[in-house]
Amino acid sequence: MPDYLRIACGSGYWGDSATAVPQLLHVPGLQVIACEYLAETTMAILARAQQKDPARGYATDFVDVVVARYLPDIMAKGIRLVTNAGGLNLPACRDAVAAAAAKHGLTPRIAIVQGDDLMPREAELRAAGLLPADNEGKVLSINAYLGARAVAAAFASGADIVITGRSVDSALALGPLAAHFNWAWDDWDKLAAGTLAGHVIECGAQATGGLFTDWDKVPDWDRIGYPVLDVFADGSFELFKPEGTGGLIAPLPVSEQILYEVHNPSAYLMPDVNCDFSHVSVTQAAPGRVRVSGARGRPPGPLLKATGTQRGGFQVQLMLAIRGIDAPAKARRTADALLARARRMMQDAGFADFSATEVELLGCESHYGPQARKLPTREVILRVAARHENPKALAILQRECSSSGTSFAPGTRSTFFGRADISPVVEAFTVMLERRWCTATVTCGNHTETVPVDPPATAAIPPASDDRAVPPSVVIANMGATAPLVQFAVGRSGDKGDDVNIGIIARDADSYPWLRKVLTAERVAATFAHLLTGQVERYEAPGLSALNFVLRGALGGGGAASLRSDPLGKAFAQILLDTPVPVPTP
Repeated sequence: MPDYLRIACGSGYWGDSATAVPQLLHVPGLQVIACEYLAETTMAILARAQQKDPARGYATDFVDVVVARYLPDIMAKGIRLVTNAGGLNLPACRDAVAAAAAKHGLTPRIAIVQGDDLMPREAELRAAGLLPADNEGKVLSINAYLGARAVAAAFASGADIVITGRSVDSALALGPLAAHFNWAWDDWDKLAAGTLAGHVIECGAQATGGLFTDWDKVPDWDRIGYPVLDVFADGSFELFKPEGTGGLIAPLPVSEQILYEVHNPSAYLMPDVNCDFSHVSVTQAAPGRVRVSGARGRPPGPLLKATGTQRGGFQVQLMLAIRGIDAPAKARRTADALLARARRMMQDAGFADFSATEVELLGCESHYGPQARKLPTREVILRVAARHENPKALAILQRECSSSGTSFAPGTRSTFFGRADISPVVEAFTVMLERRWCTATVTCGNHTETVPVDPPATAAIPPASDDRAVPPSVVIANMGATAPLVQFAVGRSGDKGDDVNIGIIARDADSYPWLRKVLTAERVAATFAHLLTGQVERYEAPGLSALNFVLRGALGGGGAASLRSDPLGKAFAQILLDTPVPVPTP
């Protein structure tokens, strides 16, 4: 048996490239492929699908793309699969996988990890005051984020394919690792390291050059390689990609991914362990290999996070192309006219006003607010989005949009794809629950095993004083010149509900003291004041020479609840990196 576990990511989300698994099949000695499909927005999509058909509610890509096409090669090579494709309907996903395997004459051992679905206990949760008071009768799903212990138990049982529901994403790696190395569930540093390994690969090619700030240095996007890890018994790991694929294996893209969708890097709270990534080291181990080490862990807290989905009314999104002289001015007036006309007609018909609207001029830096450059343009995409409890009210705006092609500005194309769809909104909400509300089980064939959800009854270890070096604060004189932040740092942003995080990493360690000095929470808040409803928090990760900012209430509701064109906060790092900052002058 090798002294490492070789694990790879075959999908970073539902809809990821179908090129991942076939390239991974050429990696010698690969032992596990993890396929990740679920996000908060995806849970909303699955809830909507299950509303229409109770037999749905799982990520069909796993069955149609992975199992149906590649299972014979996967099993012939002795590779095991782990996935959260079960979503809201694990038995249906298992049965679909078994049926697809049978078409190849295969009978893999399939285990499902259940216990995250709390919808049957909605009434109890509501009686205990744990659900929002205003969503009674609207809830579609409630799922707790389970940890890796049940996944590990499924691997230990010999399952070829392990299917979970709403576990934390990193559990798809930590589970196989804990089973392989027989890690104790109170070995906090190793659990934190395994969690970090899962976090690095859970978003697929984002670890191998995808979304990297220096995108122009990443070769061959069309055949970008997906991440493979050799994880060692102490939890350290090396990242690489399949031979002959595109992408980039370098410390900075990996550092960006480590901070992606993390709030406090020194307290990344998971069901199995409280992780400290603030002093993680990322180095170039060899050409095409990056080594990651230094994660630390503490006992997890008493609560589990759960996300729910609920009905949230209806929305419509209109897209118009407006070209010619004074295109931005024409677009703004078009939006004003459409909304004013629709409001008047809605009032006449007895409808209330829209519950929310959003107007964006795509091509005019609408997301940049006061930082937008006032460059002349003769071509604009006008985007008007609106929400209402009654779809009939939105039908008025939907219908009237077409009249802009003859009634308003010259150079207007009033529709791209015919009349815009009015769609139901499924919103996400979050609650924190005591672990007693959850019971995790592993079912493989006719055998079902209950797995503990609580951490081991080990005495809580208080956080020790940390003697690892932190760069001192510095006083920098002669700060008259300015330059875009991107000259000195890279960054990536991502969403958690209505919050967004922006991880900013200095391009070299010598610049980190300067970065800490000039990039304050106040400066970041000022940059995004036009999008924020909450506060900005700043956290430090000295090991990565990085700062991590959490912007509360920055996404207009976030995910499916947001009317914005960037509901997942993907552009926030790009906006911040283009912001001028003061730099030292000789």
